[in-house]
Amino acid sequence: QKQLVESGGGLVQAGDSLRLSCAAPARAVAWYTMGWFRQAPGKEREFVAAIARSGHSAYNDEAVKGRFTISKDNAKSTVYLQMNNLHPEDTAVYYCAAAQPGSAARLHGSYDNWGQGTQVTVSS
Repeated sequence: QKQLVESGGGLVQAGDSLRLSCAAPARAVAWYTMGWFRQAPGKEREFVAAIARSGHSAYNDEAVKGRFTISKDNAKSTVYLQMNNLHPEDTAVYYCAAAQPGSAARLHGSYDNWGQGTQVTVSS
């Protein structure tokens, strides 16, 4: 079982930035499709962004277009989510997850390994 550990969450004000990190076992980030999801209280888990082993990325454009950027460092086996211009509606627990290459990256059912999550709270 791959162990994913998120960090970087916190309490910020609207308009601020945060960078989330997801540390994965060695070589995992280079091989698997890595995704970020989030879940707000009372809501379903929502796709945020994903990055394939090729480096190709996908986003939930409706929710985060132009504000969030996913990236990875294969040497460090770490995935990042840079979040700029945060809105109060971005408040959620953010989860990192790993899926087999070629999986449907936007579907949480494609991911078979999840981190414990990191809380992001954006005040207005």
